[in-house]
This record gives sequence, structure tokens and C-alpha cells, in this order.
Amino acid sequence: MPMVFVLIWSTGFIVAKFGLPYAPPLTFLTIRYVLSIVCFLVWIKLSGAVWPSEQSQMWHLGVSGALVHAGYLGGVWVAVKYGMGSGLVALLVGFQPILTALWLTYATDSTSNHPHAKHAVTKRQWLGLLLGLAGLVLVVARKFNDTNEVSALTLGAAMLALFSITAGTLYQKRYVQPTDVRTANVTQLTAALLVTLPLCLFETEAIVWNAPFLASMAWAVLALTLGGSSLMFMLVQRGAATSVTSLLYLVPPTTALMAWFLFNESITTVTLLGIALTAVGVSLVVRQVSPRP
Repeated sequence: MPMVFVLIWSTGFIVAKFGLPYAPPLTFLTIRYVLSIVCFLVWIKLSGAVWPSEQSQMWHLGVSGALVHAGYLGGVWVAVKYGMGSGLVALLVGFQPILTALWLTYATDSTSNHPHAKHAVTKRQWLGLLLGLAGLVLVVARKFNDTNEVSALTLGAAMLALFSITAGTLYQKRYVQPTDVRTANVTQLTAALLVTLPLCLFETEAIVWNAPFLASMAWAVLALTLGGSSLMFMLVQRGAATSVTSLLYLVPPTTALMAWFLFNESITTVTLLGIALTAVGVSLVVRQVSPRP
């Protein structure tokens, strides 16, 4: 399941490459949220999925949804739309595992009764996080050739995405109880819609209803939201926050391989070295250590 998540999540920048030239970012996301909610509601109706019984859980799902969907996706898509390259966005958002580990290290210790204590970051995992970050830098370094990528708007949007996905993941892990992924997604997407809809009203660019836009929207709804977001929700529910977020290190290398296959973008020796280094780093973070006899 983790590798399926990485493969699906990695297509996000491919979708942006196809879809964003034909629609403003927040309008695209608003339509995506509406269509995704409709699909999930049909799925819930047909399957008889159970809604969370506690009002507090609906609130916690809403907060995490606003952060993970509206904050993270909104920040990434705005940054890409207004000139920041996918490589730089990937690197900035790629600091999420480091931020997560720093928070867990600050908030817990090995003897603490804190809810995250059992997920405290080990020295082996810190080594993996640093190796993964180094590999990520190597993967995207060749794309840092345009100083016009960085502006107050694009940098602010990327930072919003970084802090939103970090806070959303930690918040969900701490407060959201195990629940049906379909009803959870509807609640999270509704919260994201309430945040994004008013903001998209300020966008003046018209939508071009052509085949690339429609194909991008279909993939964003069916694969990225119904598939990728659902898998991420389940992974966060089941695993340690550091292990789950470290999987995002694999997204830029996987995207680079997809771009090579789909768009004939070159892959250098440095890129391959970065991919290998990232894979080693993630394996150190997520590998389970067998107890000594």
C-alpha cells in the first residue's frame, strides 16, 4: 500500500502540468473538491458506510481536512501556477518529514506519557531523514536554474503548503480516531471546500474547457483524491507520523521518472544517485527493527 500511495501521489505534478494552464488554481481545486464529494457520497450510499458518531470527531476531521487539502494543495497549486518550478516546490515541501521529526523530538521523550511518545524519532530514523533530504536535493537540483521562480507569492504559498501538510498530519494522528475513510474524506473535503470556495471568487482567469483540462480534472478526482487521499488517511491512521511522512521523500524521484517516461525529460547520473540515496533514507526510517531475543 505505501508504494501504491507514492505512485499515485507522484502524479500530482503531472496533473498540474496538464491542468493549470487552463484554469486558475483555486477554481480548479474547488471543482475537484465538489466532484470528489459527490463521488464519495455515491460510494457511501451504495456501501452503507458509517459516519463518525461523535461531534468532536467531525470537528477534528474538518480541521485536518482544511490543513491537508485546502492549505497543502492550495499552496502547492498556487506556487506552481505563478511560476515556481515543480522541483523547487518539491524540495520546500520535502522538509515535512524533518519538521515532523523535530516536533516529535521536542514534544516527546522515551519516558513520556505523551500520546506520541511511542513514535519518538530514533537515531537511525534521523540518519534516514537526513539521507532522504540529501537525495531529494540531488534529484531536484538541476531544476534550480530560474531565479524568477521565487517571489513573495510563490514562496509564501510553498511555505503555507509545507506547514499545512505537517500540521495536518500531526493533528490527524493525534486527534482523529479510526473511522471509515469514505465518510472521513467527505468531512475533510467539505472543510477544504468551505475554505477554498470564497478565495476562488477572487480569481478572474477563465476556465478553458478542453481535453487536457477535463482529463486532468478526472485524474485529480478519481486517482489523487479518491485514491491518493484515501490511502494517505489510512497510512496516517495506521503508522507512525515520521514513517508516513518520510514516504513523501519518494515523490519527487518518482515524478522525475514519470517525467522521463512521459515527457522525455533527461535523467542524469546525479538524479539517479539522488533517487538511490532517497530510497536508502526512507528504508532506514520505515524499517522495523526486530526485538533482540
